[in-house]
Amino acid sequence: MSDIPEPVAAPSINPVLRTVLAWTGIAAVLLIILGGGIGYLVAGVNGLWSGLAGVGLAVIFLALTPISVLIANRWYGREMFATVFFGIVMGGWLLKLVIFIVAIVILRGQDWIVPPVIFLSLVAGIVVSLVIDAVAFSKLRVPHVSDVVLPTRNPEEENDS
Repeated sequence: MSDIPEPVAAPSINPVLRTVLAWTGIAAVLLIILGGGIGYLVAGVNGLWSGLAGVGLAVIFLALTPISVLIANRWYGREMFATVFFGIVMGGWLLKLVIFIVAIVILRGQDWIVPPVIFLSLVAGIVVSLVIDAVAFSKLRVPHVSDVVLPTRNPEEENDS
C-alpha cells in the first residue's frame, strides 16, 4: 500500500457543468423562438434578426465559461493543473471580450438592427442563464471535500525502528 493516493479521474463539479450546458441549450431554443417571435411582432423582419442576434450573443457568451472549465478540468490531477486551468478559463474570458468587441463593431452600423429588441433579447438570455446557474448550483449535492482522497494506512501503526 502506498501513502500517495491515486488522482481522481475528474472533478465532481463536471456533471453540474454538463447539466448547466444542457439546460442552457434548451433555454436557448426557447429564447430563440421567443426573442425572434417577439422581435418579429414588434419590428418585423429586422426585429426578428435583432432578437436572434441578441439571443445568439447571450448564449455564446454564457456557454463559454462552463465549456472552458470542462475543458480545463481534463488536466485535473496533473502537475500543472492550476496553471492550465486558469490559463484556459482566462483565455475563454479573453475570447468572450474579443467576440463582444467584434460583435459591437460589426452590429453597430447595420441597418437591420433594432436596438431595443437586441438589447432586451440579450438581457433575457443573461437573466435566464443566471437563473439556470442559480438553480443548478443550489441543487448541487457535492460534499465540501468531495475530491479529497484519504490515506489508506495509519502512520502511527508503523514501527519507528
